[in-house]
Amino acid sequence: MNKILRMIVVLSIIGFLSGGILAAVYQFSHPLIEMRRAEALKAAIFEIFPQAENYKEIEKNIYKAFDRNGNLLGYTLTLQGGGYQGIIKLMIGISADLEKFIGLVILEDIETPGLGAKIGSKEFREQFRDLLTSKPIQYVKNIKPKPPYEIQAITGATISSRSVVKIINQGVQAWLRVK
Repeated sequence: MNKILRMIVVLSIIGFLSGGILAAVYQFSHPLIEMRRAEALKAAIFEIFPQAENYKEIEKNIYKAFDRNGNLLGYTLTLQGGGYQGIIKLMIGISADLEKFIGLVILEDIETPGLGAKIGSKEFREQFRDLLTSKPIQYVKNIKPKPPYEIQAITGATISSRSVVKIINQGVQAWLRVK
C-alpha cells in the first residue's frame, strides 16, 4: 500500500509540474503568436491592395482598404474552413463596387506539403483575381477554366482546391447577402 501511495504522489507532482510548465510557456508565447498573426493580417491586406495606405476594421474579420487620399479601394474578408488535413484560413479581397475579386492570400494551412500546400502558390492564388462575385466560383480539373467564374484545381490536391473555393463561396456570398 505504501508503494502505491508513493507512486501516486510522485506521478501527481510530475503532472502538476508539467502542467505548470505548459501554462507558463503558453502565457509567454501566446502574446507573441497573436502579434505575429496581426502582422500577417496587415501584410495580407497590403498584399491584396498594394496601393493602400491604411485600412479599417468594419466588422470582425472584415476590413476596408483606403488609398492615400482616403478613397475606398475595396474590402478584405478573413475566412476559414476545413481543408484536407486541417483548417485553412485565408483572406480574399473584393473591389469597392463588390463586383470582382481582387486577390487571395492564404494565412494559415496545414495541407500536404508539395501537393495541397500549393494553394499558397502565386500561380493558384492569381486565378482568383478578377473573377466576378455575382455567381459562386467553380473549380475544374483537366480542362482550361473559363473566366469569369472558374479556376483550375491543383492536380493531386483537388480536396484542398475544392476547400478554398467552398470557403470563399460560402463566406463571400453570405457577406454579400447582408451587405
